[in-house]
Amino acid sequence: MAPIDRCLASMARLSLTQFSQVARPSATSIPRFLAPALVQHRQASVVRIKKTTKKRPIPKDFKRRNLEKRQFPQFSLCEAMRVLRAVEVGQPPASVKYEIHINLKTARNGPVVKNSIRLPHPVQSDWQIAVICPEGSDIANAATAAGAIAVGEETLFEAIRQEKIDFDRLICHESSEKALNKAGLGKILGPKGLMPSKRMKTIVADVTKSIRDSAGAADYRERQGVIRMGIGQLGYSPDQLKANIHALLKKIKSECAEISEEVSKEVHEVILSTTHGPALSLNGKLKDSEDDVAPEALSSVM
Repeated sequence: MAPIDRCLASMARLSLTQFSQVARPSATSIPRFLAPALVQHRQASVVRIKKTTKKRPIPKDFKRRNLEKRQFPQFSLCEAMRVLRAVEVGQPPASVKYEIHINLKTARNGPVVKNSIRLPHPVQSDWQIAVICPEGSDIANAATAAGAIAVGEETLFEAIRQEKIDFDRLICHESSEKALNKAGLGKILGPKGLMPSKRMKTIVADVTKSIRDSAGAADYRERQGVIRMGIGQLGYSPDQLKANIHALLKKIKSECAEISEEVSKEVHEVILSTTHGPALSLNGKLKDSEDDVAPEALSSVM
């Protein structure tokens, strides 16, 4: 009889051969759309580069259109008045005024034209004038007699601090200039265009003469290379309007000539408009031809 260990070894070999001959079950096929996505898709990151556009440099001078090309119409004074009066039909004549716009050829950062003028035919003659001068002095009495509605120093300063400004012009006597500077009213008077200064000839030695000269005077100031100002009422005749325009242009040209020593500044274009009307470029003539409207036809009130 064979030993027990040999019998066990033969049975083990037999079992191994039987198991090896048995076919392994095939893996069940899984549909492709149910199979998990095992493949990783990698996408390159897109870096967007912002195109930096260079800012155009700001030109040194204000841009002005070329008048020699004549791409737009220019009018004589009578023709411009005829068009503007036709636009303003139905408006109260007292509420409509002619306005002038003077375009200057000038640098952006140069000195500006700023002054006042007494026109041959004043547009506004009911100015309310206040005078800064020693209270109770002869200067104050003379200013009151000349038509000033308010005089003094501390009383006037206190009214200005309380925003009780009932005047259109403010004149200061030379003796009160230090008191005005000490009061520090520039933040209140400056934005309103009422701060006295020697350049504007509102700090004077003769208050009475300044009040008389200011009656009917008009202020003008250059802003963005343009001077805008009321130049006449709607009922003015062409001759009256022409006299006002010539007086203003003459003074502005003289001031531009004085400033031209530092920077170039000259009158480029004159534009006339009304309160509700369009802006018409003037060619510097009263009439273009004999067929134009006569000045006499525009002399009567609408």
